[in-house]
Amino acid sequence: MNGRTGSFFGTVLGRVTMYRLVTLSLGTLAIYAFVLSLFGQVFYKPLELLATLATLLAVGYLTNRLFGALFQVQPHSESSVITSLLLFFILWPTSEPTALAWIALAATVASTSKYLLAIRGRHVLNPAAIAALVMSVLASYVTLPGVSPSVWWVANPWLLPGVVILGGLVLIRTKRLTMALVFIVLSWALVTVRLVTGGQELGPALLAPLTSYPILFLAAFMLTEPLTLPPRRWQQLAEAAIVAVLFSIPFTLGQVASTPELALIVGNVLAFAVARRRGMRLTLEGTRALTPTAVEYRFSSKRSIPFAAGQYLELSLPHRGVDVRGSRRVFSISSPPDDDRTIRVAMRVPERASSFKRALNALPVGASLSATGVWGDFVLPKDASKPILLIAAGIGITPFVSQLSRLHLRADKRDVALVYVVSDPQELAYAAELETWGTPVLVVGPTDDVRLPDGWRGLGSGRLDHERLAEAVPDLAEREVFISGPPAMIEALKPALRGIGVGHVRTDAFSGY
Repeated sequence: MNGRTGSFFGTVLGRVTMYRLVTLSLGTLAIYAFVLSLFGQVFYKPLELLATLATLLAVGYLTNRLFGALFQVQPHSESSVITSLLLFFILWPTSEPTALAWIALAATVASTSKYLLAIRGRHVLNPAAIAALVMSVLASYVTLPGVSPSVWWVANPWLLPGVVILGGLVLIRTKRLTMALVFIVLSWALVTVRLVTGGQELGPALLAPLTSYPILFLAAFMLTEPLTLPPRRWQQLAEAAIVAVLFSIPFTLGQVASTPELALIVGNVLAFAVARRRGMRLTLEGTRALTPTAVEYRFSSKRSIPFAAGQYLELSLPHRGVDVRGSRRVFSISSPPDDDRTIRVAMRVPERASSFKRALNALPVGASLSATGVWGDFVLPKDASKPILLIAAGIGITPFVSQLSRLHLRADKRDVALVYVVSDPQELAYAAELETWGTPVLVVGPTDDVRLPDGWRGLGSGRLDHERLAEAVPDLAEREVFISGPPAMIEALKPALRGIGVGHVRTDAFSGY
């Protein structure tokens, strides 16, 4: 992917929340399946697909609302739609009344799991996977007509292009492509070996894992489901490898035979056991204006919230008139981890703000909202001798504020330089703090008529590229580089920096800003 293409995807996809993109992708894939059914390329008839999907959506939505009321929790309607669409591609489509009752039961099980199999607001198991597993186990004891286990009919050669394109967009947006590739490559290799050793010719054996097994669908839409993921990258890659092995090699767990959903659930359990993920209730303590367009929100928590400087959390704020960006958003934490009961986040609030930002801005002091967890590997290296260059654009400064604040509190004197890109000097958020910490700052922006603090230097206006950066930071190739800002800037700078010899470049894209 070249820089221009990468910038396009990052900018366009960043305007849509992850949940909305998954909903749109699965919905588009369902429409594609209906078209294929009309032409006989899918085994199931259009009426069977329509009846199954309608049942899942209706029952999933209603039971989600019901359990939300019972548990006094604001239900996330889009989550129920996603789960229903996943089950649509996993369960046996039907139009028979008895079998549709079975489909309705599956939707109910999925909704139940979101409330009963959750700890502090976090899912332990993927809801669609646990519903499919429960139905497969029950099917072995129920002999009613139309009752069947999961079939994963999405593993169809004609559906494969749709899964690849739509699933690829989801993985690019969620930045889980590497995790998905670990699962895909390992599963493909193990299944191929198993088929060849079982007597199948090499050519068909190489193709079968992609056309007859739900490897790509599972990787794009279920394995990378955020509420069941561990927070660190190495943990996510380990989970992908474990699930791939369990997916590819037949096994039994008691009376239960191996299935894709069982492999995923085992991975979910292991991930939950090692990651100590938790949901959180946050109370708004106050706000302050950082710049004419940026606001900082300060929250408190009754429980400690362990995080590393540079990580981010997801806030959930159900509200009326939810727009295309949804009711959940991720934000980098700007406070240092030394005080783990105080969480600060900052964001731009433009005139035409999203419904989420408008709802957050309208919250009174003392109001509470939930956060689903902490994630991310955008953390400074433990080796204090390694020189570091931080590059921030606009509100992309927030993870660096957490990191620099922590270094200041711990009197860590490591070599850190900061390049700060702004469109206007008034948009230099946290300028007073950066001056207090003594951080050398190179400002890219119109600063000719502005008095900069001691130790700061203006680089003038214009686009920041690798040549300009190398001139301003002579030892650039020796530094580990961290970039936080819009996807367009990251996609342009990252490959260019590597091309001039910068070995380590870590990025944190602020999509949609």
